[in-house]
Amino acid sequence: MKPVVDGLKQEYEGKVEFRLIDADNDPQAASLGQKYGISAVPTFVFLNSDGKEASRLLGEQPVKLMREQLDALK
Repeated sequence: MKPVVDGLKQEYEGKVEFRLIDADNDPQAASLGQKYGISAVPTFVFLNSDGKEASRLLGEQPVKLMREQLDALK
């Protein structure tokens, strides 16, 4: 998924902020996982401009579906 996410980061630069958390190496991973109810990796949580969860996707996803979720954010 990393190549897909890296491509989307470039495509949506200036429009969407991406935050990637390495579940194995990031010291904040456990607290963020608990805050957002993450129980599987990868999990994609899409937050709107108010910081509220707009949607989420679990597991590997096709780039088309990722774009749809990003385009729906407001």
